[in-house]
Amino acid sequence: MTTVVRTAVKPLPEHLFRLNETGAEMRWEAMAGQGYHTPAERFFVRNHTSTPLIDASTWRLHLHGDGVSRPLRLTYGQILAMAPRTIDAAIECAGNGRRFYAAQQHDRRPGAQWGLGAIGVARWRGVPLRDLLRAAGLRPEAVDVVAAGLDEPFEQYGHVRRPLPVGKALDDVLVAYEMNGRPLPPDHGFPVRLVVPGWAGIASIKWLGELRVSTKKVDTPWNTIFYPDITEMPVKSAFELAWDAILPAGRAHILHGRSWSGAGRIVRVEVSTDGGRTWRPAEHRGRHLAGAWLPWHITWLPERAGAHVLMARATDETGRTQPAVSAVNAFGYHFDAVIRHPIRVTEG
Repeated sequence: MTTVVRTAVKPLPEHLFRLNETGAEMRWEAMAGQGYHTPAERFFVRNHTSTPLIDASTWRLHLHGDGVSRPLRLTYGQILAMAPRTIDAAIECAGNGRRFYAAQQHDRRPGAQWGLGAIGVARWRGVPLRDLLRAAGLRPEAVDVVAAGLDEPFEQYGHVRRPLPVGKALDDVLVAYEMNGRPLPPDHGFPVRLVVPGWAGIASIKWLGELRVSTKKVDTPWNTIFYPDITEMPVKSAFELAWDAILPAGRAHILHGRSWSGAGRIVRVEVSTDGGRTWRPAEHRGRHLAGAWLPWHITWLPERAGAHVLMARATDETGRTQPAVSAVNAFGYHFDAVIRHPIRVTEG
């Protein structure tokens, strides 16, 4: 039997995070100079209840259901002994950017008022989910894989659980046990979690304890009441700058940022330093990874002091470009409009 100790999320440093009622949002200025991956100590935290502490020696992953012919109950050691795969992938809360429905479109949506910091990219190591499904004798008629976490039940809805279509489960989903070369921290799912590239973070179930494979479509509260019709994440961009950052006039500044899309690689980023009147292409070198993000930069020489608005818009390989206005979503998910990032330029 898995030993689980309930505990609260540890206090997180406010110079790295903005706290809200459901988690901790990465401050984008904390990513400046950090390299490609988000350090675990700066990676956003989103829980439905509290972070459990799980004893890996008693933990088991139960893989069962009418969609498999050989149910498995795997130990941590057995997972570690399987052929590994390493991927760079983003995990992003579906509500990332929710506060901009109010701030930019005057239409406040319910839920945690995330800025753009409910995202992180890490190097994940683990076992492809398809390998586990095949080891369990996946049946041709299997439809959904329902992943369930070992965190405390949420209100009357039970443990957090959400179905994945078998097609996605067999594609690129990872049962991960390492984050940036180290065992997963408790806040990020120790001992193992799912990593579902390109999809909303709710699909990447933390503290994974069960995979139930069904030959019928499955509904749970986490794809009906919460997060309905939410799978692939849209195109977004962010500057590695504090909100209302202060920059001196009369000198060149290299503005850094990152863009990402759940649908594929970012192929173009444009930046405006005058509130959207004119646009210039940003420079980007290095990784164009699907499921992760593209770092970029642009040089700007502000000549006058006062308030300025920076904007960045990206286009992915499917042709999707960030719009000026985001489509309304009743739950405040999928805000993808170009963000108006205010800064103040001071004399010399």
